[in-house]
Amino acid sequence: MCGIIGYIGHEDAYPIIVKGLYHLEYRGYDSVGVALYDTKLMIYKGVAKVSDLENSLKHIEIKGKVGMGHTRWATHGKASYRNAHPHSSTNNRLAIVHNGIIENCRSLKEALIIKGCVFKSDTDTEVLLNLIEYTQKETGLDLHKAVGVALKKVIGLYAIVIMDTNKPDRLIATCSGSSLVIGKGKDGYLVSSDVRAMGVYAKNAICLNDNDIARIGEYDVLID
Repeated sequence: MCGIIGYIGHEDAYPIIVKGLYHLEYRGYDSVGVALYDTKLMIYKGVAKVSDLENSLKHIEIKGKVGMGHTRWATHGKASYRNAHPHSSTNNRLAIVHNGIIENCRSLKEALIIKGCVFKSDTDTEVLLNLIEYTQKETGLDLHKAVGVALKKVIGLYAIVIMDTNKPDRLIATCSGSSLVIGKGKDGYLVSSDVRAMGVYAKNAICLNDNDIARIGEYDVLID
């Protein structure tokens, strides 16, 4: 099973996300990754354990008050660096972590390639992200509204968290048939597929209902 952890707040996101990933290890995984935003989007990932990724980054200064992490079991696309989450969109503005499976990803991908989307992995997750990005570009909608429109074209199960480098003060989260939980901490909010991944950082957790779309900020959570 895959695992998701995200954080936005006043503390450095990276240590909180890594600790959350350790709490998700019991679910099993074949690759791991984190995405953070400071002045730009940074993605670190690999076919490795959480400890291996952490060790490989120990000499790197990693900043950012918003970020997300993921542990993956390969479904669409083998276990590899290119298929590990998080994924970035065609223009590298959006990043996503995703649990679940998109059953109609092949037809969606074929249509998006015709429209000019470029794919860097073999995953259904990247198809989903580029569908959302293209929908926003085509409609001019705010991201959370574009997510709702795009997902009406999707067949499958999913829990997703999205970062937008143009609006890094919010994480967008939604699910259908796969769990997501949001918890409030002293200095921010966490979102995860498993309440145990929140550790001591967040309490008063709420579960998203299917098709809820949450906008998670430093101080509040808005749910449509």
